[in-house]
Amino acid sequence: MSGTVFHPLVSRALVAVRGPDWRPFLQNLLSNDVESLAAGQARAALLLTPQGKLLFDLIVAADPDGEGALIDVLAERRAALVQRLRLYRLRAKVEIEPAPGAVWAARGAAPGPGWLADPRLEALGWRGYGVEPPAEAALEDEAAYRAHALALGVPDPALDCIADKTFPLEADFDLLNAIDFHKGCYVGQETTSRVKRRSGVKTRMVPIAFDGPAPAYGTQVSVGDLRAGEVLSGVEGRAMALLRLERALSGDLTVDGRKVALDIPAWWPEGTLPSPTEPGSD
Repeated sequence: MSGTVFHPLVSRALVAVRGPDWRPFLQNLLSNDVESLAAGQARAALLLTPQGKLLFDLIVAADPDGEGALIDVLAERRAALVQRLRLYRLRAKVEIEPAPGAVWAARGAAPGPGWLADPRLEALGWRGYGVEPPAEAALEDEAAYRAHALALGVPDPALDCIADKTFPLEADFDLLNAIDFHKGCYVGQETTSRVKRRSGVKTRMVPIAFDGPAPAYGTQVSVGDLRAGEVLSGVEGRAMALLRLERALSGDLTVDGRKVALDIPAWWPEGTLPSPTEPGSD
């Protein structure tokens, strides 16, 4: 475990869904396949509005006994998730309760039993529920983990997404293994599938690099005199931006007159980026 660093994710919390119907119950709601989720395995998923906008980004971890699952969710949204799931429960034989225990992330070598590979991206490392790092472990705070994710080009749902406003494909959730386009219906499925298969994803969250401090959240990203998008969360030298891809690829980017550069993540599949438009075209 030499070189493994552990991060307490205080912004995340757990919800337990248990009972004989837990798999079909979640299968009918979430964007990813839960029926095939093996005991002791984790899978990223989303709960969307009927209009296909993001409500909750989740990691679902099946219990080792297969009789339920823990759901990893933003702590400030946990009560709302419990309320929403209970609203959908109807006659399903499931119990939905806030669950105790801390959420941990680890990066580096596999930490050992009880730790699950992060299902979104291998380089993000590991997730721990109901486990603790060893006494001699190297610890870093959540800000360091967020910087690690940003360096990989992974948007931060807590900082970059707005509940009931953000479309999941704009936040790259399709590239981060949170959406199964081959499973049956789920809440918001129609809009999500239509955008992916018919119109294509024209706007995405993309990392940008620059010299100096991060621009303020919401600052316009420009190509010449044209708007290409806006800055989201960031740190010194790097930020996430929500960009209209064709326009962002059409020329040099600036923010408040300062040059910035796209830093397309290496894990983006081939074909994710469209052909650039000429500057001045709409």
